[in-house]
Amino acid sequence: MIALSVAAVLAVFLLYTSIAGGGNASVSPSELRGRSDPVQLAGLVVGPVTGDAHGGGLRFRLRDIGEKSGVTVPVRYTGSVPDLFKVGRHIVVDGRLRNGVFVAEPGSMITKCPSKYSPAQKAGTG
Repeated sequence: MIALSVAAVLAVFLLYTSIAGGGNASVSPSELRGRSDPVQLAGLVVGPVTGDAHGGGLRFRLRDIGEKSGVTVPVRYTGSVPDLFKVGRHIVVDGRLRNGVFVAEPGSMITKCPSKYSPAQKAGTG
């Protein structure tokens, strides 16, 4: 009976957090201007990538996904770097804008799988 009660409380908590959010707002680089609150920044990595993720920080720029040019934001990131991280990859990082640089929370980087976002190829092409 106690285990069932604990499971019910956990289920309600999961439902509440999934509906109510509980996380940071998700924004693109063009939506970041003027925000100082913690956000989740999603964008495309543009180079060059410099620095060290475990030392003074990895430095690169992010731009809006799908844009050929336009707004970019400099990012400083420390922590573990996913194997798929590279220029041209879609990523998401949590953090906040400080003095014009998006300072990402350590270990918050997630890379997106490109196959989910590229159009399906027809048989016999590619």
